[in-house]
Amino acid sequence: MENQTKPQMSIQDTGKEYKILKVTGAKDAQMPLHFSTKEAIIVVLKGKIILKLGDKDIHLSRDESAIIPASEPHTLSVKEDFTANVIMGVESEIKFINN
Repeated sequence: MENQTKPQMSIQDTGKEYKILKVTGAKDAQMPLHFSTKEAIIVVLKGKIILKLGDKDIHLSRDESAIIPASEPHTLSVKEDFTANVIMGVESEIKFINN
């Protein structure tokens, strides 16, 4: 059975225009359907994830990144314990759908 534990997020740094969220998760963790109110960039520092964006599955490993468009619903599945940075505008918010 799949572990429904959500990856953990915390603010790592904040500047005038951007903030960096540190996201960590254990293998089989799932981030429920959500979106960012502004465009965001995810940079994987360790591990492997699948970012489901629309009908695309984007496989990301260490040192790989993806741009997540504003207001685009997406999920994240952890395939190997991971750490990532998410870079977004300081006023951007993450909103979960149906949670």
